[in-house]
Amino acid sequence: MAEFRALRISLSLKFVIGIAVVLSVAMGVSLYFIAKNHENLIIEQVDLQAKTLFRQIIITRKWIADHGGIFVEKVPWREPSPYLKAPEIVDIRGRRYVKESPAMVTKELSKYAQEKGLFWFHITSLKLMNPENAPDDFEKTALQEFERGRLKDSFRIDKIGASRYYRYIAPLYVEESCLKCHSHQDYKVGDIRGAISISVPMDYAFSMIRSGRRDMVLASAATIGILMLVLFVMMKELVLRPVKQLKTSMRNFYGEESAELSVIRTGDEIEDLSKSFIEMSKALTDYYADLENRVQAATKSLEEVNAKLVELNEKKSDFIAKISHELRTPMTSIKGAMDYLHARIPMISRNSKDSEDLMEFLSVIKKNADRLVRMVNDTLDLERLESGMFDLHFSSVDILSLIKEVIISFQTVTAERDITFKIISDAGIIVYADQDRIRQVLINLISNAVNYSPDNSGIQVTVIEADGKVSVTIRDQGPGIPPEVSGKIFDKFYTIGKRQGTGLGLAICKGIIDAHKGEIRALENVEKGGAICFSLPKIR
Repeated sequence: MAEFRALRISLSLKFVIGIAVVLSVAMGVSLYFIAKNHENLIIEQVDLQAKTLFRQIIITRKWIADHGGIFVEKVPWREPSPYLKAPEIVDIRGRRYVKESPAMVTKELSKYAQEKGLFWFHITSLKLMNPENAPDDFEKTALQEFERGRLKDSFRIDKIGASRYYRYIAPLYVEESCLKCHSHQDYKVGDIRGAISISVPMDYAFSMIRSGRRDMVLASAATIGILMLVLFVMMKELVLRPVKQLKTSMRNFYGEESAELSVIRTGDEIEDLSKSFIEMSKALTDYYADLENRVQAATKSLEEVNAKLVELNEKKSDFIAKISHELRTPMTSIKGAMDYLHARIPMISRNSKDSEDLMEFLSVIKKNADRLVRMVNDTLDLERLESGMFDLHFSSVDILSLIKEVIISFQTVTAERDITFKIISDAGIIVYADQDRIRQVLINLISNAVNYSPDNSGIQVTVIEADGKVSVTIRDQGPGIPPEVSGKIFDKFYTIGKRQGTGLGLAICKGIIDAHKGEIRALENVEKGGAICFSLPKIR
């Protein structure tokens, strides 16, 4: 008994320690990449903020330059600029106005922003009119690179005093309105006049990065601890205790032939093992009593096992169908909640930075919820196809109108990437098919074509009617389908390269087309890109 207890403790510890090591390593690696990604996202946000400020300054300067400068009422501490012609005017009431150039307005705005502790910007140039605009080392190096045409902009993180700042600099180009003040410096339109550097405080951003890392580490440690405790208790209660009872039953069987054996009720594989042991003990008893009875009992046992296998296989299909259906309902609810929050949060707090961060994470949650819903739907559709429970509702379908409808649904994505569609088809081609399922096939195939197409490319959809069939070919300008895998892409879970996906989309397409008594295949010997063609009979 003591030996068995020592073995049980050792097995528990080995299992828990092994799981803890694997989880710690896996979670450590995951946390590292998540933390790096989080840091990059925050820095990209600061970079976007700096670039937005730069563009706003440029727009303000252009407006002032296009209007020949602006006049503001003179204050006692403000003297007219010695660098401007006619820098001061007096109105009929004797009020004095000072002319402000784009550079002067930019400096004033920078002082206001710096006093508020938000950010500041600095106008600089290698050809100075005002000594206050002299560049520092970072600005001077960037200006020299701009002059050589090697850089379009530059950035780095500097420590100024006790704080760190994100510094961004981009060139100022001479425009027609700039020549009013700078024509004597031999500038031409399009020349680099100088640059504006933006300095954005980074202390808050870095505090967010540190806080995020700390929270992730604490959450991971708590998760691992709770999981180890749960695993230890489950190992002890669900495995070791029933195994001990099973061992006791075995000893009773060999020690006392008349002992009554009982099934260990655990509701899992151990219960099945206990049942099997009882059946084995009865078979052995019958063997010693009568060889013929033992053979018959063994034959009957095999038949029962075979029937159980058939039953288990049927239950497996039923289980997958039911669990997929049950998963789809909460996932749809989650997706709806994310859509609602995604729409409501900007209306509640449009100027809150926390709202922007929350919106970003909600977008990630929404994206993964959408993906999970698609995975569940694909799994359910594939299971129905394989089990023959896939109902089709046939009707007359205008294939060209259906193709245009599907293409319009991708308009947002294709417009961002400048991907165009070309449809080659005669009008009025009708097929007798299930419109929703053929739409599903078109969405999968066109989605794949868009995903694999490079930016600024085209996708061609060709519809041909011949020999009582309607063939639809979707051709893109992507990397194409290698000949050695063209026959595998319609297999379950098969994907090309490192693209994300379940590998079920094309398998579902093939199942739907097969159910229509049609044919789908990847075309070979395509000059550029990939092409997939499916055909449907004109009549049912």
